[in-house]
Amino acid sequence: MKLGELKTAGHLPTLIAAFLYFDFSFMVWTMLGPLATEISESLSVHGFTLSPDQKATLLAIPILSGAILRIVLGFGVDKFGPKKTALTAQSIVIASLFYAYFRGESITYNELLMVALGLGFAGASFAVALPQAGQWYPPRLQGLVLGLAGAGNIGVVIDFLFAPKIAEIWGWQAVFLVGGVLSTFIFITYMFMAQDAPEDVYKPNPKKLGDYLKLLRDKDTWWFSLFYAVSFGGFVGFANYMKVYLMNTYQIDMSAFGHDILGEENVKVVAGYFGAICIFAGAVLRPVGGGIADKLGGVKSLYIFFGAVTLLAVLNATVVNSFYLAILVLFLIMANLGMANGAVFQLVPQRFGKDMGIMTGIIGCAGGLGGTALIKTLGWSKGAFDGYAAGFFLFAGVVLMAIIGISLVKTRWRTTWGMSAGGRI
Repeated sequence: MKLGELKTAGHLPTLIAAFLYFDFSFMVWTMLGPLATEISESLSVHGFTLSPDQKATLLAIPILSGAILRIVLGFGVDKFGPKKTALTAQSIVIASLFYAYFRGESITYNELLMVALGLGFAGASFAVALPQAGQWYPPRLQGLVLGLAGAGNIGVVIDFLFAPKIAEIWGWQAVFLVGGVLSTFIFITYMFMAQDAPEDVYKPNPKKLGDYLKLLRDKDTWWFSLFYAVSFGGFVGFANYMKVYLMNTYQIDMSAFGHDILGEENVKVVAGYFGAICIFAGAVLRPVGGGIADKLGGVKSLYIFFGAVTLLAVLNATVVNSFYLAILVLFLIMANLGMANGAVFQLVPQRFGKDMGIMTGIIGCAGGLGGTALIKTLGWSKGAFDGYAAGFFLFAGVVLMAIIGISLVKTRWRTTWGMSAGGRI
């Protein structure tokens, strides 16, 4: 499989446009995470102090709305085509970003919740970018094409690297201005570059509500939803809450590191750097997890990745009290969650190859719901116990449930659809 084939086998401008659209959308979707401390301080100055639960709710709403909107936009792709659906969703995202910028420090918490809801349309871009790119290319190139179009997870790393510094220099609202300008640029670029595949290349097969209901009656749909709620939900949940966690737990250590090593006096910027390091591991190792699953089988790989996450989460809740050890543990948690994402989607096409469009929407929704639950759990833990041990214990318990689930289904999978799947499970 050669990259050169992408020029002749499909429509390269659409593939590039889909990648840009998804990458920048993922960046916008998770924008509130690295700005949570700055926004909280700004609201406090204006007389509104956020509780841990309110802060968690603000961070969770883009993830929750993005999860639900993935299914909504999936229907839009079928009915109106990917391009019209993407441009409509992007318009809402741009309006939300500029609204937050122009309201600035006068914005209220309730207005921020509405902005967060609008940012959910950016998270739902997954359901548009991947089908649009994939429709142009033959089956032999689908893995490469969807891997390139879906490489947008790296957008959250960009957030953590640059958003805190921009906020320090020009104020947190300037990050929304930058996001709005970039999103407008992507909107224009996408409008001219992206094209829906003609019928002689791809014949649409619109999904109906009954198609979703049929798959929801299949118990394997729920198992895969659980596994992805843990893997992707864990990744996006920790990513969005990472800065809040680090600032609440290791602010003194990060301040000393910034002063002594980086020459950076703003601890919120330092927290962004450490958050980016941890999130980077999960973002770039997803295809590695898929490759490991191809060799070992998806079931065995998930045992390894989920087992490591369970152990690491328990360690972080019990014995880890050193900043540098905590960063190492968080890095490894995110790495294993990222690889687990790849392993889950090594299995899904083998089980639901004819229904991948619908399953991507359902499982993607489950992943967003898992991330929402994790963020709210961490916020609850901080509010109830002034710490995060309970939150990490609960997360470890859910991952352990997923491991038990794998044990319950592996024999049936291997003796039924796994025998003719064509890959190792």
